[in-house]
Amino acid sequence: MNKQKNSSKIDILTLYMDLVSEQKIKPLDVEDFCEQVHLDEHNFYQHFKSLKKVEKTIFNELFKNSLEVLNESEEFISFDGKNKLLSLYFTFFENLTLNRAYVEVVLKGCKNQLKSYKTLSTLKKSFLLFVDSLELSESILPIDGLEKIQTNAISYAAWIQLLATIKFWLDDTSESFEKTDIFIEKSINTSFELIENKFLKNAFDFGKFIYTEKFQKKH
Repeated sequence: MNKQKNSSKIDILTLYMDLVSEQKIKPLDVEDFCEQVHLDEHNFYQHFKSLKKVEKTIFNELFKNSLEVLNESEEFISFDGKNKLLSLYFTFFENLTLNRAYVEVVLKGCKNQLKSYKTLSTLKKSFLLFVDSLELSESILPIDGLEKIQTNAISYAAWIQLLATIKFWLDDTSESFEKTDIFIEKSINTSFELIENKFLKNAFDFGKFIYTEKFQKKH
């Protein structure tokens, strides 16, 4: 059988996902993959350096697709940060669910959980850019000099929350993954309650006032 020599990047991603989903196991290497899907190796290397790069790209494409769908909605664009994040979660996990057979093999197939999450490193970059675009740090503590620390803290917490949600979803056996929907809503609501805690804001404002009055005026 002739091997495909003009497959696009998306073609290769689709071939890989279909193969893994059907066989419930990942190919051994690039040669094995190309042999099974009748793809010319040179064609593969025109787009990817390794199968690991393919896996990273797939998760990132699922995320990008979710965001593109949302950005087509005027309603989504008008949402505040919290509702944008909620919408992104629900849409992204719908995408994951549509491809659950593939995701289960790629993430659950790794004995080392941290190693499996390295597959999400490209997704992480895109997700953090999205979180940064929400400018959530502006709603926390308006303290000069701490903006970057606050932004980094929120971004890191948001990424850990996404990983925890993926883990929960992988273990979820409820009908239509309704428990994951509940988990998403409750975890994000709790996160924003902490971010928007007015008592915490007032405490820092008071602390800033004391610092200004007692220390800065002495110089």
